[in-house]
Amino acid sequence: MKKLAVVAIGGNAVNRPGEKPTAENMLKNLSETAKYIVNMIDEYDVAITHGNGPQVGNLLVQQEIAKDKIPPFPIDVNDAQTQGSLGYMIAQSIRNQLKAIGKDMEISAVVTQIIVDKNDPAFQNPTKPVGPFYTEEEAKMLEKEKGWKIVEDAGRGWRRVVPSPKPLDIVEKDVIKLLMKNDVMVIAAGGGGIPVIVEDNKLKGVEAVIDKDRASALLAKEVDADILIILTGVEKVYLNFGKEDQKALDKITTTEAKKFLQEGHFPKGSMGPKIEAAIDFVESTGKECLITDMSVLDKALRGETGTRIIKG
Repeated sequence: MKKLAVVAIGGNAVNRPGEKPTAENMLKNLSETAKYIVNMIDEYDVAITHGNGPQVGNLLVQQEIAKDKIPPFPIDVNDAQTQGSLGYMIAQSIRNQLKAIGKDMEISAVVTQIIVDKNDPAFQNPTKPVGPFYTEEEAKMLEKEKGWKIVEDAGRGWRRVVPSPKPLDIVEKDVIKLLMKNDVMVIAAGGGGIPVIVEDNKLKGVEAVIDKDRASALLAKEVDADILIILTGVEKVYLNFGKEDQKALDKITTTEAKKFLQEGHFPKGSMGPKIEAAIDFVESTGKECLITDMSVLDKALRGETGTRIIKG
């Protein structure tokens, strides 16, 4: 019996830092990513999640430029658009890589809605920057006209911030489980999923961004995964990262992870959400989470590198 892995691929798998966000570059990078995923399939059934922050941001910039001709879409609709486009690129890249090594399997990208609580405290305290930069004058006008919260962003200009609520349930979870039961590789919960609330027994999209690692942990719990794999830009998790006394972590317990998190070793904008997602999955299931760079994924799966978070 194969093990079941949920693999969360990071932003570098789609666009390298400093690289133009063209479709050609994205497909080139995803073709490379596909090789590492395909290498797993003899031992693992795989469900893939991915980020979409830069892609949604780019859509918002495009829509801002064209706003006098075509009204901009809300963020939940842009989430759906990027889930579709990235899901297409990932599925195609994996299928092509499978054919290159003489293998074949069914792949399906599922546009995924994720339920959040309309009373989540995040809606009262938006913190996630999205979209283009504005002047202070434009920011004040938009706050008045649209009711957005706009903050000054590190001296680069003014930028809209939206809520990042906790993911609670996956609308399409039964479809995803059915596909996986029938040996289909599934791409789901892209970009953290499309945030929706339940109102009067109906689903309604909301202007928010769900953290993709937290959504990946939720998906891993729902499909009863044996392991959650979070691929990022470093081979291992570090204490005092980037400092002279940085220390690589090979294996840590959830208790140790919480302690290091409280001590500030894992910043909110980078490793923090990944560690929080790992703790959530491991404590809920008793299984393990692996955090590593995709270029050494095969070695990490053999226990030769990467950081493993276990219950304890």
